[in-house]
Amino acid sequence: MHLGFGADAVEYEAAWQEQRRVHAARFADEVPDTCLLLEHPPVYTAGRRTADDERPLDGTPVIDVDRGGKITWHGPGQLVGYPIQKLPRPVDVVAHVRRLEEALIRVCADFGVEGTRIEGRSGVWVLGDPVEERPALGGLTLDFDPRVADEMFDARLNGPEYAPSNAGQRREDRKLAAIGIRVAKGVTMHGFALNVNPDNTSFDKIVPCGIRDAGVASLSAELGREITIAEMLPAVEKHLRDVLEGAELLPRAV
Repeated sequence: MHLGFGADAVEYEAAWQEQRRVHAARFADEVPDTCLLLEHPPVYTAGRRTADDERPLDGTPVIDVDRGGKITWHGPGQLVGYPIQKLPRPVDVVAHVRRLEEALIRVCADFGVEGTRIEGRSGVWVLGDPVEERPALGGLTLDFDPRVADEMFDARLNGPEYAPSNAGQRREDRKLAAIGIRVAKGVTMHGFALNVNPDNTSFDKIVPCGIRDAGVASLSAELGREITIAEMLPAVEKHLRDVLEGAELLPRAV
């Protein structure tokens, strides 16, 4: 279901309300599994595990939501998907996340970008170079990189050379698609955000997903050419259908 893109982008609260409506209908078996696809106007949302020191330092408003994960940004150039799917109980949340990752990895491959997983970090990633092969920051060798010795290093206070949006220039690991979900009454909510061609500097105000030693990416930046949401939609729809409809849903082993 397409809710709105570009000039018709959907305010976050309105989309959240539509999610709840479809979720209730799916639980009652009044509708089939449904995926809402849309863009949002610029907004920060914080999952249940977001820490205070990961939010914007300038007081930019943040919407606290009931999904898993931490803080992220949504906005123009980012394709957001909310799969609302009934799962067998006991629900296997991790398997659902892996399926979303698989669909998005296939989408990236269609456009010539190698997306992958990183253990312990949900979402779809572009792997950086080995640490010893990355360029020095600010003329310093990695031996003096403050992030190496300080796990609470805050890029928001230390200039653009450390900004999450510049991770590609630093050839570090960088996230192409974030995933944060909730399962209520055996039905999924929330979902994924795929960076197609957004202004990723919006991530520099926060600690994206609570991760301080990696950054964010977009398909357009990785390819060095402009990719649009309209170009992405057919591939996203195809691979979501292939993966979600083709999966053998099994309850979590107990």
